[in-house]
Amino acid sequence: MSASITGLRSELGSVLSRMLAAGAHGNVHINIAGQQANSLLHDGHAWEAFGRTALPGTRRAMNAARKGGARMFVHASFAFVHAVEKGARLEDPLRALVDTILECEAAALSGPVPACVVRLGYLYGPESADLLAYRTAFRLGRPYWAGPPKALQYHLHHFDAASALLAAARQRNAGKILHATDGHPASFMQLMDAFAHRAGRRNPLHLPPFLKPVAKVIVREEHMQQAALPMPPLSPKPGVPGWKPEFPDYRSGLDQVLEAWETGP
Repeated sequence: MSASITGLRSELGSVLSRMLAAGAHGNVHINIAGQQANSLLHDGHAWEAFGRTALPGTRRAMNAARKGGARMFVHASFAFVHAVEKGARLEDPLRALVDTILECEAAALSGPVPACVVRLGYLYGPESADLLAYRTAFRLGRPYWAGPPKALQYHLHHFDAASALLAAARQRNAGKILHATDGHPASFMQLMDAFAHRAGRRNPLHLPPFLKPVAKVIVREEHMQQAALPMPPLSPKPGVPGWKPEFPDYRSGLDQVLEAWETGP
């Protein structure tokens, strides 16, 4: 018996597959097909593909789990929907995306294979091509859309996301919606300014709010909405039983990213 993945070719998929290869995890199926969109680093462009493929992709993953005889199905979802459950009011297009996310969660939990949902914080890590692009942009002195400084977000390193999904793959978690974040909310501005400092840019430039109409040529509305969407200050519950992040805040996570890039594969 072995674990299988839907979304193997994604950035998170490469991390998860290495963890699976390092140990036995039983016959489980993990769906991370929509997680390429679960980041604030792509300026909103990944959401278009997510809207088209999320629900069909979830159903394909459920079918693969059933055909493969999986004893547990783990569906990776998005921690930012916790803000909506706590009363945040959204407009489209983000509202429509949340509806799709919740529909995928409901489908995963209603399938023939015992399942749980793990809502992950916004992902980043050394595998992130978008984060590499930000490093280049910062070195060239380019500004970015930072969002409000007090709009705190949930973040999660790729390694911790993969370990949380594996930790959740226990039959005692069937039927549950669990959460995995680094436990220290930070705004997108805090995250990216800290990264810019590490990339050698002491004073990173932010696109001012009055340039929003111009910025939309590059930055999608979904990203602007998410960067401005504050999360509840306490980590969402319930968490994944028995799991703790190796990188408990964005500073330690970013330090690992830069170290990994310097040392190479």
